[in-house]
Amino acid sequence: MLVVGAGPAGLIAAVYLARFRRSVVLVDAGHSRAVRIPRSHNYPGFTDGITGTQLTAALRDQARHYGIEPTAGKVTSLRHGGPGFEAQWEGGAASSRAALLATGAADIEPRLPHLTEALQAGALRYCPVCDGFEVIDQHVGVLVDGPAGVSEALYLRHFTPRVTVFRADAEVRLAPPDRTRLERHGIRLAAEPLASARLWQGRVTLRHGDDETVCDTVYCALGMDVHSGLAVGLGAEVDETGYLRIDAHQRTSVPGLYAAGDVASGLNQISVASGGAAIAASAIHRELGLPA
Repeated sequence: MLVVGAGPAGLIAAVYLARFRRSVVLVDAGHSRAVRIPRSHNYPGFTDGITGTQLTAALRDQARHYGIEPTAGKVTSLRHGGPGFEAQWEGGAASSRAALLATGAADIEPRLPHLTEALQAGALRYCPVCDGFEVIDQHVGVLVDGPAGVSEALYLRHFTPRVTVFRADAEVRLAPPDRTRLERHGIRLAAEPLASARLWQGRVTLRHGDDETVCDTVYCALGMDVHSGLAVGLGAEVDETGYLRIDAHQRTSVPGLYAAGDVASGLNQISVASGGAAIAASAIHRELGLPA
């Protein structure tokens, strides 16, 4: 059984499949979004939170317990024909009757210095669903490039009355209805686009035109780069934002091809990825049936 991607979704699916007595090939390009999480406080069972690296390491140890060691490599070719799928990566190849894509997605990053430092300090955040609780009553900046960013600013307004929206560059234009929505909810819109940002003592100073605004945290609402290319190459359907369309069993529109985690439509949450992986692995086991 082929699993592509060894973030939380891929590792959990691999464990399930191994416990179903399936032979698993797990190929990983090494770019899991989860390892960038400084500390998650909404993953079940960890009152004081857990870092992304700690969680991923624990999942890898669990997979290793069942004889699964991820193969390092980026799958560059996935073909569907005959009895199943054929995958190729530099230095390796595998075939499987079914395949699970857990290739994830990547946040589109702002052009800011000290990006990694800001992320680790909690001065730059990407997911208000994950950590809006942590910014209650703080001054929050939201970096936007269109209407989706406006919706994120409105979402954050639930946690704090102090929200300022910054346009990512001069090319970004917000339509009058979006500006009205912001004004109605007391959200400030900086008149000039963001020119620069600097991190100092855990806070972020944003320069826009001749003015500066100091925020406790800045959320980047520039969207996601969904790693759905392998599936799209096989004709899999995606939604309007690029996520793979899946059914209740995590099946894509390509027979035998499943998806779980951030590459699939739904909330970008580790707990959601975990559940999706369990559903997908269970469905795959049933589809494969008894050994020939």
